[in-house]
Amino acid sequence: MPLPNDLKDKFIEIVEVNHVLTDPSLYGPYTDDFTDHYKSQPLVILRPNSTEQVSQIIKLCAENRLGVVVQGGNTNLTGSASTSTPDSEVLISLTRMKNLVSVDTKGDSMVVEAGMTLADVHKCAEDNGKFFPLSFAAEGNATIGGCLACNAGGVAVLRYGTTRELVLGIEVVLPDGRIWNGLRSLRKDNTGYDLKNLFMGSEGTLGVITKVVLKLFPIPKEKETSLVCVESPAKAVALLNRVKDSAGSLLTAFELISEKPISRVKKNLPDVEVPELSPSPWKVLLELSLFEKKEESVLESILEQAFEAEEITDAIIANSLKDSHKFWHVRESIPLADRTEGGSIHSDISLPIASIPEFLEVSLKRLKEEFPWIEDSIFGHLGDGNLHYNFVSPEDPTLTYRFEEEIRRNLYTTVIEYNGSISAEHGIGMLKKHHNDEFKDPIELELMKKIKNAIDPEGIMNPGKLI
Repeated sequence: MPLPNDLKDKFIEIVEVNHVLTDPSLYGPYTDDFTDHYKSQPLVILRPNSTEQVSQIIKLCAENRLGVVVQGGNTNLTGSASTSTPDSEVLISLTRMKNLVSVDTKGDSMVVEAGMTLADVHKCAEDNGKFFPLSFAAEGNATIGGCLACNAGGVAVLRYGTTRELVLGIEVVLPDGRIWNGLRSLRKDNTGYDLKNLFMGSEGTLGVITKVVLKLFPIPKEKETSLVCVESPAKAVALLNRVKDSAGSLLTAFELISEKPISRVKKNLPDVEVPELSPSPWKVLLELSLFEKKEESVLESILEQAFEAEEITDAIIANSLKDSHKFWHVRESIPLADRTEGGSIHSDISLPIASIPEFLEVSLKRLKEEFPWIEDSIFGHLGDGNLHYNFVSPEDPTLTYRFEEEIRRNLYTTVIEYNGSISAEHGIGMLKKHHNDEFKDPIELELMKKIKNAIDPEGIMNPGKLI
């Protein structure tokens, strides 16, 4: 249905005419899904620049029983930031709400608006002599509000935790338009339910996060980064335990990467420099963050011990920050290399770390038996049990798309057998909603639905997602 003129006029009164978009030719950045799975068809796109404007918009939507989809940088991979019903939902973009509100360098916290990109959050922290550790490939476009909405993980979870663990307080516009000010920077507050954790990871189904209090940390004085060859995931787990025992909290990242996606980076992205190492079926990319400079390399000593124990077969240590960036650039280029190869679909799972070697053997065998043409692309954050278990079909790119549901069911069935989760950090959205209904504990689903109905009884917040 078209947007009624009287409602359009009311939206214009709130955000001004230039920020009420009804012309589909202007929709591209907001409606074109990164994964090409979804194409939003909103009733209107609104671009507020304050919490008060968001509040007024939500009140109008509640009065008119219009569904609301809130969007940050539109980098979501599960359809959480896309409309689910054509021409009936209001899409709110928070990208104009990108201001630094305050910094407390003595209390190690910072308040920012939800539309600030993660890269700008990093810069604001660094400009004030501090460090914010959440980091992943899309940080130039992803907004901090979106990171909270899906409880993003990133590469430093092993040392600093997920987004939830990096947040002290939030401000939220509720489904009736009221504003809950939970912008407390307290490290301890034992006065009842921790409401902020309900909204983080809820994918916008309970309210609109508009501001956030972030934890800040000291800036590491030095980083040691290495790309290591291992013969198997079991050897990688042994190396992980060795590094944890020797380096403790200095270990920031520990990434497992199979040789196949690295080969695709070499083949499809010739401008990406891949370090030369001896052949091996698996690689590990690991990084230590040091808060004081050492005369001798901490990592070199650990890797020497690992080589003697036959846990690794080769390794290269970055000699400079530039070298470190090269190593990480290979890792971050894998999704693009897979898409270039053809028929790329992604999956984001987590498992108990000790189970991962056996899980990989069993799951790959089952997938190959049912889909002999499939090619896997496995990489991810072994240190916290999160794998990006992706697939390509270069000979016929349509195959993975045609059999996507069957592929996911095959994989997720094995994930659940090994007490894992079908979504580690990307969320559920529309992509995994029916899988979540199938595999999640019925009591958990019942409690989630009760929370949703209590906070959003009209069901206007991000309809068709998660619940």
